Amino acid sequence: MSELTPLITQWGYAAIALIVLLGNVGLPVPEETVLTVSGYLVWQGRLKLAPVLVVAVTSAVIGDNAAYWVGRRYGRLVITRLIRVSPDRVERMQRFVMRYGMLAVFVARFVAGLRFMAGPLAGSTGLSPIRFFVANFLGAAVYVPVAVAVGYGVGYGLGSQIERLRRLTGDAGAALLLVIVVATAAALLRVMRRHRARS
Repeated sequence: MSELTPLITQWGYAAIALIVLLGNVGLPVPEETVLTVSGYLVWQGRLKLAPVLVVAVTSAVIGDNAAYWVGRRYGRLVITRLIRVSPDRVERMQRFVMRYGMLAVFVARFVAGLRFMAGPLAGSTGLSPIRFFVANFLGAAVYVPVAVAVGYGVGYGLGSQIERLRRLTGDAGAALLLVIVVATAAALLRVMRRHRARS
């Protein structure tokens, strides 16, 4: 986390584009963290909101569409061998995508472990490119602003305390506080989602 703020500050929108793109292709990069840090930097005035949203949504859509075409070309092979998911789990997820189609692609955007697999899964199940693109774009257009808003909200609510801590302890202390706040918010959202699902 402490490395991400200077990285994004130095490379700006290019860093956001690259990390979000790679995260949606399926590489293990901290996509959510980058979006949250970007929102915090927007609050600080070091980045502009509109370019952050445009760059992040575009990168997410391009990354997912690349993964979709890989899944369409290589099918289950890419999921079971390259992503290392058990065949039983792949089959369950494919049934979910086949049953719900565009809705499954949209919902996958909000599930951390499933987000990067939505493209290959949709491609391997034969979901049409247009339907995938629309669902994927809508998912990114909703998810990215929410993730950026979390970082902005942290800045709005705790920014002065984080900056004070940063002056006292350096970037590592401020980063630790930001990680704790974001992790707590994410945990609360998960609990609320589970509670709604049970209801």
